[in-house]
Amino acid sequence: MKVYKIGVIPGDGTGPEVVEESVKVLKAASKKFGFSIDFEYFDFGGERYKKTGIILTDEEIEKVATKQAVLLGAIGHPDVKPGILERGILLKLRFTLDQYINLRPVKLYEGVDTPLKDKGPDDINFVVVRENTEGLYTGAGGFLRKGTPYEVAIQESISTRQGVERCIRFAFELARKRNKKKKLTLCGKTNVLTYAFDLWERTFYEVAKEYPDIQTDYCHVDATCMWMVKNPEFFDVIVADNLFGDIITDLGAAIQGGMGIAAGGNINPEGVSMFEPIGGSAPKYTGKRMINPLAAIAAGQMMMEQLGEDKAADAIEKAVMKAVKNDIKSMAAGKMGFATDEVGDLIVSYL
Repeated sequence: MKVYKIGVIPGDGTGPEVVEESVKVLKAASKKFGFSIDFEYFDFGGERYKKTGIILTDEEIEKVATKQAVLLGAIGHPDVKPGILERGILLKLRFTLDQYINLRPVKLYEGVDTPLKDKGPDDINFVVVRENTEGLYTGAGGFLRKGTPYEVAIQESISTRQGVERCIRFAFELARKRNKKKKLTLCGKTNVLTYAFDLWERTFYEVAKEYPDIQTDYCHVDATCMWMVKNPEFFDVIVADNLFGDIITDLGAAIQGGMGIAAGGNINPEGVSMFEPIGGSAPKYTGKRMINPLAAIAAGQMMMEQLGEDKAADAIEKAVMKAVKNDIKSMAAGKMGFATDEVGDLIVSYL
């Protein structure tokens, strides 16, 4: 029997609750489809930081790197200053493990409400490929005369040809694999950010010559936001830099029904990838059995697909689709008609 070694980071707030339901579903899927999962839990997060002052050590990252994939709940604690845990855990893991792709399916399921008038599942089904280790998120920059009336703050965006090209190639391959519209849209801002996006645009069209079967398109980030709302059916795969990808994927979550069902993957195609619900830790719901675990369950489904367990991944997605169509009343916390653990049980029953 094949055994997968999976790292689990439950994290903060409601993270442990949603991770528990995802693990429950993954165990059921593994039993059904004839493989096994060895879960190892890591206590990275706000509570440990408050008690010990430790965020994440190099030795701990080395241990995570021995896993075949990682399932993450959420990082973010109300008693810890914003940025400390996010940069010290999330970004450190992404950068050190070279998870250079952030993959965000934006898919509306039947039975899930979208704020877009007259749009349904046939209209909202695309994927955003976000570059995940460069851009403004590298932390390059600094202050001059900080705290004075003459203060200067500089934040630099760093793009390399290697980083841009491998992200773009991943996006072309995905457009080919999806085999839907076979269309790839570059999202940028070439009219203002002339240096970074000159590199992105040149690389995009150079690589496109190797993919004559894929239709290419360019769209400014502001126009991308407009078309995602007005005509989401235009899109198949969108590729974007770190900052713009971060922004448009939150808009994507809104049009697919909210954070309760939005999952994402931090992908290293040659190494260890990490999968997570894209919503925050939602500390006000901690322990109330109100939080929606479907995004965490969908993150587990993405992990199965990445590991090559396509039958298990397909079965989990179909179970989620059946539940949201027939049973779950809303994606919002406390309005599902089920408690958190009951949603997990429901998905298992449909498996």
